[in-house]
This record gives sequence, structure tokens and C-alpha cells, in this order.
Amino acid sequence: MPRTLIYDFDGVIADSEVLVNTAMAEGVTRLGVPMTADQSIATYLGMRWPEVVARTRTLLTEQGLTPPDNFGDILKANIHRRFKSELTEVPGARAAIRHFAPLPRAIASSSSADRLALCLDALELAEDFGTHVYSADLVTNGKPAPDIFLLAATRLNARPADCIVIEDSPGGIRAARAAGMTAIGLHAAGHLPADHDRKLREAGAHHIARDWDAARVVIASLL
Repeated sequence: MPRTLIYDFDGVIADSEVLVNTAMAEGVTRLGVPMTADQSIATYLGMRWPEVVARTRTLLTEQGLTPPDNFGDILKANIHRRFKSELTEVPGARAAIRHFAPLPRAIASSSSADRLALCLDALELAEDFGTHVYSADLVTNGKPAPDIFLLAATRLNARPADCIVIEDSPGGIRAARAAGMTAIGLHAAGHLPADHDRKLREAGAHHIARDWDAARVVIASLL
């Protein structure tokens, strides 16, 4: 069977984490808990949206604050406004995706379905994946559980052993390994610290790539 590529989204295709967490920090600060973008990354990285909302509610109530009923929608709207005008790709992502276009491929992301659709449109990549865009909204357990990767493999009629996952988070690497897939740790997005390679290796990445040029070489070597 041909190899199948499964891409995480934030930090792999979209250089979105700084943008997201700047918007989150602004929103949480307006709700009454001062927060910086770095603190937002430390607080929310890798969470699904319902977990983000729950964590934010806890932060507010710990400070004796009662958030408005629609505070989650307010936070999401602020993020989406930024995406529409400021979102950029991780350098080289679009070219790499199209270089390997003959291979079956999917996105498997912790992001919500509406956020993925908005971002793919903003990056002009929606047609590159078609219906094979899978959100953690579709599974019971988010990363580091393997559910989202196994779902993507099933929908692509691929064996897990034939799947190559490109991930930027330790939780995503653990999820790929738990799914029985080859895991490439990509350290290319703007929000990642200098020692992130070590965290990806410790999580079990089979390969590390510091940019998309390096990732393309690794992928080609596995085909």
C-alpha cells in the first residue's frame, strides 16, 4: 500500500499558535485575569476548545469572577477575527503538501471543525484536503490518545503502519506512536522554544525536522 500522510494543523501547516494565544491573552485579560501570550501558550497548548473554555472558567472563578454565559463565543470570535486578516503558513508547508500531493493525505487536529475550515480557506488550502479534514470534535478522546489519527487512517482506508504523521507537539507525537504510525516531530513554528526538539524526542518522535525542507527529505526517505 502507498504511504499516507497525516498532518497536524496548528504549528505544522498554520503558524497560528502565537496568533491564537495573543488573542486568547487579550480576551482573558479583558475578562479580568491578566495574561500574556506566553502564559496562554503554557496554559492552553494542545487543548481542545471545550477544554480551553473549561480551563478559562476555572481561572476566572479562582479569582472570584463570574464569566458571562457566552464568554467562550467571545474568545473564539476574537481569534477568528485575527485569523481572517493575519494568519500565515508555517514557512514551506504549502509547497511540501503540494509536493507530496500524489499521496493520500489528511489533517488530524485538536482544533475545532469551524476553526479548521476558516483557517484552510484563509491559507487557500481547503481544496488540497477536500473532505479529509478531521477535528478532535469527531472523537471521544483527544491527543495524546490515538483516536483522531486512527479515524483519519480509517477514512483514508490506510493501515496505521503505512501512515506518516507530521506533528509539532509532544502530545501529538505520543498519539501518533500510540496509533502505530511513524512520527515526524516538526520544530518549525514561531511559538516553539529552542529546546523543543528534546521534548519531541522524549515523546517518541522517530525523526526530527527543524523546517519543512528537512521534513520533505525525511518523508521522501520513508516512501
